Formats: sequence, C-alpha cells, structure tokens
Amino acid sequence: MCGKRADGRWHGTVAVRFRADALRRLGLHPDQPTSVPADPPPPKWWGPWAR
Repeated sequence: MCGKRADGRWHGTVAVRFRADALRRLGLHPDQPTSVPADPPPPKWWGPWAR
C-alpha cells in the first residue's frame, strides 16, 4: 500500500510471503521469530526508517 501521510510525505508498505515448505528447504520454519538487522548497522543512505 502506498499513499501520502498527513504531513504530505509519501510512504509505502511491502509484504513478502513464502510457503512454509520453501522455508523448511532452507532450514527455516514458519514458527521462527522475525529477524531484525544486527551489527553492522544499515548504511546511512538507507535513510532513518532503516535504523
């Protein structure tokens, strides 16, 4: 979904979904917690939303 915020800035959301059997082939499973970025931090050019 994309649109403008109340302050006039654009924003967007991207959703990525995978079938559970595809994750299991990679040694993952759908009950694992969501991963988050770790060290090193994302580059500054990614913008403040990535931090």
